Amino acid sequence: MLFEADRHEPLVAAAWDAGRAHDAVRAIAADMEAALGERGVWPAHPLDEMRDSPTGQKSVYLGAAGALWALWYLARAGAVRLRIDPVALIAGVHDDYVAAPDTGQVVPSYFLGEAGILLVQWRLTGSGAAADRLFACVEGNIANPTNEALWAAPGTMVAAWHMLERTGERRWHDLFVANVEHLWQAWLPSEHAPCRLWTQDLYGSVVQLLGAGHGFAGNAYPLLVGARVLSAQRREQLYERCAETLRVTALREGDAVNWPPSVGPARPGRTKLLVQWCHGAPGIVTGLAAYPSGRSPEMDRLLTDAGATVWAAGPLAKGAGLCHGTAGNGYALLALHRRTGDPVWLERARAFAMHATAQRDAMFARYGRGRYTLWTGDPGVAVYLWHCLQGAGGMPLLDVLD
Repeated sequence: MLFEADRHEPLVAAAWDAGRAHDAVRAIAADMEAALGERGVWPAHPLDEMRDSPTGQKSVYLGAAGALWALWYLARAGAVRLRIDPVALIAGVHDDYVAAPDTGQVVPSYFLGEAGILLVQWRLTGSGAAADRLFACVEGNIANPTNEALWAAPGTMVAAWHMLERTGERRWHDLFVANVEHLWQAWLPSEHAPCRLWTQDLYGSVVQLLGAGHGFAGNAYPLLVGARVLSAQRREQLYERCAETLRVTALREGDAVNWPPSVGPARPGRTKLLVQWCHGAPGIVTGLAAYPSGRSPEMDRLLTDAGATVWAAGPLAKGAGLCHGTAGNGYALLALHRRTGDPVWLERARAFAMHATAQRDAMFARYGRGRYTLWTGDPGVAVYLWHCLQGAGGMPLLDVLD
């Protein structure tokens, strides 16, 4: 099979209910406001990693920056009304991060470090100092040897892209292009598959990963969304390489397709065939969704067949969140709706939304509290529900900044 059945669960038999979805968004926001600590951070959940920081977690992935962004985004969209002011709180989050970094030292990581926090601070406040420090973070992270999105340039260059899109400043264009050049030079023929891949030096292992969290899809993502700044020749090479890599590494069964976590030697304990955002078909779809629709019938089919796998596998038993939960898989279905215009993908995304709502409610009842992290908890679920209500939307703080 293309997925491990015990990692998934049957879809709840609940019809799409826009009122229930909106009520869930408001309930999550209200609970987040009630649980907010005095220093503008949230208490860790029993399931969270890195739970012992006296100032709580601050990153966009697990901490206050991501949660504040979600509240700000939902309020700005008209989904909720807030009693707190995320704009007034975000500067303190960066100060607390520098004083007590989540991972023990200040790192430029987009997801778990300074760059993501600074991007949110800039977007909420327009701070010139935050923009300047963000520039230095992204520039200093270009040569990061992990060579993947969580820690290295493929993540921090997403911040440069957002800054370029919103300011038009030449310095952000040049910084993004400098990241592209580094990434391009590291995109080499693989010894383990007949295609080009990036090699990750990650957590003590040297591997070639394929997913959106740490591998090929996460690295290809900023190149594809920023393809307009590439030369015509390089843009064509980008599209050809992406199609080749997906084709030769795909595992197919009939009209469904998935990808293993890696090719060649694997990280110890990381050999499972997963269907979640960070590894497997969902992240392949969201990471490659900016590939031009209609340019390659082969690519179009690979992505829609990946969606078929996501749907066939069903919601993730692990929970409702983005990185390895039902909402993250649902974003692959929303991406296919955006690419194809086929309403069946929106219907499926909304079915996952109803299931994610039930999962979030069950988790709340079990622990007597919410989980206040954008990528593993309730804020990401709320943003996903809102996007399903609107019938459009992309991954928080990747595709969507405001």
